[in-house]
Amino acid sequence: MLVNGNRDYLPRRQSDGALFRSVSVQLYKQETTTLVQLATPVLIASVAQTSMGFVDTIMAGGVSATDMAAVSIASSVWFPTILFGMGLLMALVPIIAQLNGSGRQNRISFEVQQGIWLSALVAIPTLAVLFQTNTILRWMDVEPVMAHKTIGYIHTMMYAVPAFLLFQTFRSFTDGMSLTKPAMIIGFIGLLLNIPLNWIFVYGKFGAPALGGVGCGVATMIVYWAMFLMLLFYILTSKRIAHIEMFRHFHKPELKALARLFKLGFPVAAALFFEVTLFAVIAMMIAPLGPTTVAAHQIAINFSSLIFMLPMSIGAAVSIRVGHRLGENNTHGAMISCRVALFLGVSTAVITALITALLREPVALIYTDNRQVIELATQLLLLSAVYQLTDAVQVIAAGALRGYKDMAAIFSRTFVAYWLLGVPCGYILAMTNWVVEPMGAVGFWIGIIVGLSSAALFLGLRLRWMHTQSHETLLTFASR
Repeated sequence: MLVNGNRDYLPRRQSDGALFRSVSVQLYKQETTTLVQLATPVLIASVAQTSMGFVDTIMAGGVSATDMAAVSIASSVWFPTILFGMGLLMALVPIIAQLNGSGRQNRISFEVQQGIWLSALVAIPTLAVLFQTNTILRWMDVEPVMAHKTIGYIHTMMYAVPAFLLFQTFRSFTDGMSLTKPAMIIGFIGLLLNIPLNWIFVYGKFGAPALGGVGCGVATMIVYWAMFLMLLFYILTSKRIAHIEMFRHFHKPELKALARLFKLGFPVAAALFFEVTLFAVIAMMIAPLGPTTVAAHQIAINFSSLIFMLPMSIGAAVSIRVGHRLGENNTHGAMISCRVALFLGVSTAVITALITALLREPVALIYTDNRQVIELATQLLLLSAVYQLTDAVQVIAAGALRGYKDMAAIFSRTFVAYWLLGVPCGYILAMTNWVVEPMGAVGFWIGIIVGLSSAALFLGLRLRWMHTQSHETLLTFASR
């Protein structure tokens, strides 16, 4: 018989409880294997991309604490700006996954080409914001030397905007097709390129000028263009997706399709923007506290970002699986995907939190030998261990809701969690004596814990509500 109108069959003798449980266990095992197979390449690709920031931080720190701080502040401007465009393009993943799951592959090239047009449109305001970095730094009251290095980094990275957005468009396509390995391989190659390029431009090798922290921007810009061209080459030559005929027909921008893509992507972009700017704004507020505090904050954020790649990859995988299952009209299978993803995420978060707490001083020593920076960084790393569990829940729940195309729910709940709870709480504890004496960077990190924990609660409850809805209601969500 069919379960709730789905394609997963249960045994005919439902009275046989042992057989029923055996089939259920088998379904969960299969889903676990599938999710791990999807998430692992996403994880490796994401770790490789984030590791470029790790390499930037270490090499800039080898020049001076000011260069390391400049890279930190530049990242706080660059990532929230560029990730808004990335969030818009992430709407392609569930769209492609559902088209693939339902057998409507002939529609995929049209959707991807509309994504290319959208990335071109998004590049314009992105470049406009980055061009105003000097104004932002004046508002932040950043030290002149640090500001000069930060502006140099950002102005160099502006040349990488088109490559970054186009890469994300094509990655959304391959991920939606459940082909997560190409981005993994390309991301790893990008990391391997980033290391020698940093060495050349940061320290001035082979006749290149010694640019310090700005050299990290030059290296990363070159790498983003190389990654885009490699992924484009894969799409043009891979036999696995040759039937999509990506560029056989040229599709002009269609207002209706672009509006639909923007409508789906905007809540995701805004939610991603809210989360990233939670960290970015806190970094900006910490900037006037001096290079030592900024450097310690950068160490903790950079390492935490590496750890975050684990649950984030599971969130990306569950978004693909839920979209694919809904394309098959299999809402029961979508629910199993969500349950398995949350179990995997919470399990790994417990392990990484323990590792972070126990090895926080050796971790800090990887980045710097400055004793003052290490002492503060170990405090912040301990706080990062505290929020890893709730961070895993919120990112996986958000990924599942993206698969259901429940984008507006992500938008509203993350706004409340990060901006109405997290940032105000952090500011009050860090900069005022309303509750306790000003706590500095530690107070801001407590605000981060409040924001991420609230997001986990809100999104988790929304996902639970989603799973109480009927088969028809869920498919209606997916058809938007």
